[in-house]
Amino acid sequence: MARAVTRQPDNEKITINLGHVDLGRIDLLVQEGFYGNRSDFIRTAIRNQLTAEADAVSRSIERHTLELGLRDVTRGELEAAVAAGEKLHIKVVGLARIAPDISPDLARAAIGSLTVLGALQAPPAIKAALKDRIT
Repeated sequence: MARAVTRQPDNEKITINLGHVDLGRIDLLVQEGFYGNRSDFIRTAIRNQLTAEADAVSRSIERHTLELGLRDVTRGELEAAVAAGEKLHIKVVGLARIAPDISPDLARAAIGSLTVLGALQAPPAIKAALKDRIT
């Protein structure tokens, strides 16, 4: 029997508070056809700001030795760390995914710290096992 695979969302929902005047100005730009909706305007504004700050972001990533993008943590990688007597210190800007076949005991034995600026996808038992190591 085939196992159903649940698809994880490609993005994360956030909530922001805006003043009435700023919101009205966004609505005016949407009404005038500059943007399809409020979300389009906000995504565009965020991308433009990230582009403007790209050098600062790059320097911070390098200074903090962060991995940028998608970081998949595999069972084999954790087993190799345990076999070598090492603890992994994983630092990601983007999305970190911990494989579902990793046990909480293996995660605790192999992961010394986990820093994720973005989103972490992991089974609830793994998140609970690493709660004191996730920053």
